Amino acid sequence: MSFTSLNFLLFVVAVALLYNASRSILYRRWVLLAANLIFIGSFVTQPLQLAPLLAFLGFGYAIAVALLRQSSGFALGLAIGSLIAAFVILKRYSFLAGNLSLPFPYLEVGLSYILFRLLQMAIDGYSGEIRRSDSPLQSPLSFLNYTCNFLCFVSGPIQRSQDFTEAESRQAQVLDADRAFAAFARIIKGYIKVAVVSAIAFYLFTNLSETVLSNKPVVSTFRFTLMYAAAAVAYTAYLYYNFSGYMDIVIGIGWLLGQELPENFDKPFSARGLLEFWTRWHMTLSEWFKTYLFNPLMMALGGRVTNPAAMPYLGVLAFFITFFVMGVWHGSTAVFVIYGLLMGAGVSINKLWQIYMTKRLGKKGYKAFGERKLYQYACRGVTFAYFSIAVTGLWVDMPQLAALGGHLGLGGLVIAFAAIAFGFAFMAFIWDAALALLNGAGVVARLAYAPALRQFTLAGQVLAILAITSFFHKAPEFVYKAF
Repeated sequence: MSFTSLNFLLFVVAVALLYNASRSILYRRWVLLAANLIFIGSFVTQPLQLAPLLAFLGFGYAIAVALLRQSSGFALGLAIGSLIAAFVILKRYSFLAGNLSLPFPYLEVGLSYILFRLLQMAIDGYSGEIRRSDSPLQSPLSFLNYTCNFLCFVSGPIQRSQDFTEAESRQAQVLDADRAFAAFARIIKGYIKVAVVSAIAFYLFTNLSETVLSNKPVVSTFRFTLMYAAAAVAYTAYLYYNFSGYMDIVIGIGWLLGQELPENFDKPFSARGLLEFWTRWHMTLSEWFKTYLFNPLMMALGGRVTNPAAMPYLGVLAFFITFFVMGVWHGSTAVFVIYGLLMGAGVSINKLWQIYMTKRLGKKGYKAFGERKLYQYACRGVTFAYFSIAVTGLWVDMPQLAALGGHLGLGGLVIAFAAIAFGFAFMAFIWDAALALLNGAGVVARLAYAPALRQFTLAGQVLAILAITSFFHKAPEFVYKAF
């Protein structure tokens, strides 16, 4: 069931009406379970295709419950290894031997985000962070609604079990007019991003990538380099507006269903480094990896190194491993290893730069240097350029990547990087200056608090969605569904 389809919109309306027809918490939980099952069922044509997913859920539930009574580190390691091994087999990673794959088609969508939830409950149950009585493990109903929430099933966000349980206890709340308006405004904002902005970016990317990915480009090397740079920027815009728009939609629908889903984006392209970027982009994924991989890794490394001067460099290593794993998680083919290496290298270089500048200028001097506008925009441009080039791994396969590298060469890659960095830094400066001018004149504040204008704006957005989707025939699919 596509999130941009009429069927999904009708489905959401029906679920919202049924959910708010009664204030009974038990009734609402059963409505959500029915909605989750219907949504997941829309992805399959035969019941057998759900068997691996159900087995994975049952296996994860049993492991999480068992770890509530365990104090053995070996048991925790065995549980984590078993869950990850089952996930790797079900996701059909390319390095696996063919005889490890199941011999029939089955549902793979949603497995990645279910894995994060299962691991979180297992680890936090073992450490005492959660108990069975106040977690989704208290009943199969709560467990299924948490792990299979149709709003988070395809592409997140990754909600902690503690936050889900807290929200579940407030499910008797009444949906008032202000919350309903805020929810619809958030949903429409999401559809504008997905059906209008990301559709235009995807249209540009599709046309540019045809030349960029052709075996024998019919343009000059310099023009090919600029076309690649433009394609990389268009794909990055498509990725951001598509994914953040999806988040707006599911968060808004969540408000209609008494759910407070975590935010996943916070102006990522204002970041002045990749480390800051990942605190603003896919924030629930970054936070999950920070809590369950980076922090334990730092503790393990720190326990073996006694020299305080070495600690920052241990952070470099831990960052590299964490972001390499995060990059590889995005896909099951070899090209995602390259993507993971680029992400790991990027954040490691960022951390090394911070260490170097702090040693050279001191903490106060480096902080003061970082406040210089020219330096800030340069950092933003470099961060955007690096990310845009790195996510090339999300739209090519290995043969295409090899061919692209051959056409560009090192010189072409440097030119593309510089063009993206300079172009983004310049546009960011113009944008910020325009916003500052409007804010200084009070225009933004007056527009934000004009009720009639807000409703007129919403109506205009709906018309824009209809106009653009009719031009492109349909809105693009959610890109993170593929990961």
